[in-house]
Amino acid sequence: MASWNSIPLEVLYTSLGWIAFFSWSISFYPQVILNFRRKSVVGLNFDFVVLNLTKHSSYLIYNASMFFSSVVQKQYREKYGLNEMIPVAANDVAFSIHAVLLTAFTLFQIAIYDRGNQKVSRTSVGIVCVAWLTVAVCVFIALPSHSWLWLISCFNTLQVVMTVIKYIPQAIMNFQRKSTIGFSIGNILLDLLGGVTTYGQMAMQSIDQNSWVNFYGNIGKTLLSLVSIFFDILFILQHYVIYPAWKIGTSRDVDVIGKRPLLKTSDHENKEDV
Repeated sequence: MASWNSIPLEVLYTSLGWIAFFSWSISFYPQVILNFRRKSVVGLNFDFVVLNLTKHSSYLIYNASMFFSSVVQKQYREKYGLNEMIPVAANDVAFSIHAVLLTAFTLFQIAIYDRGNQKVSRTSVGIVCVAWLTVAVCVFIALPSHSWLWLISCFNTLQVVMTVIKYIPQAIMNFQRKSTIGFSIGNILLDLLGGVTTYGQMAMQSIDQNSWVNFYGNIGKTLLSLVSIFFDILFILQHYVIYPAWKIGTSRDVDVIGKRPLLKTSDHENKEDV
């Protein structure tokens, strides 16, 4: 069994992990609170939330399986080395559980609050259906040979793909509206902190073990942190540099802008002309 060589690095690894947990967990609340205060979800992209639920659900399956299943852990060590440490920590499992619950609650807010003319796109629904259908096929492939590590790796791959895809609708919406009103920047700042500390946590383990298996053995966690950091920086630029609130108007104008249609269809424009 692998063990830590340096107590300070182990302490730092644990500390960074729980900082990432609290940062990523708390990052859900600014959006939830903003929705509650406005009694509106206009400005929050629904595709982002739907795709996010699939992402976190698949990540929870991976983390819980890797952390709790001795069979999966055995297969992991047989593949990467008997002395390798399991690349999933308790904070990863705790975060995944919390993320699924908060994302589901955000979907509930979407159902009860003012949505304007926004709705979940057919493209998003199609992506989610294809994603879970693919996973179902992987389950049937893994059953005969009991390839559980390969199976949960499929879930890990799914969460990486969904992580990349989920940010795109919100980034496009911000660009189309020329505004980030309705989308909480607090969420993004905390998400960025979580991504940086997660990457740092993995680095501490690799330095201690003098091995980079931790990074490619759990490539999903590695890409999760890097993709999150990239899009968080993009959203920060949109919020503070490209579409700052002072360019839009006073706080009195915020609610008005937040409820404008994202896109004007030709039918809508014709009705205005009548």
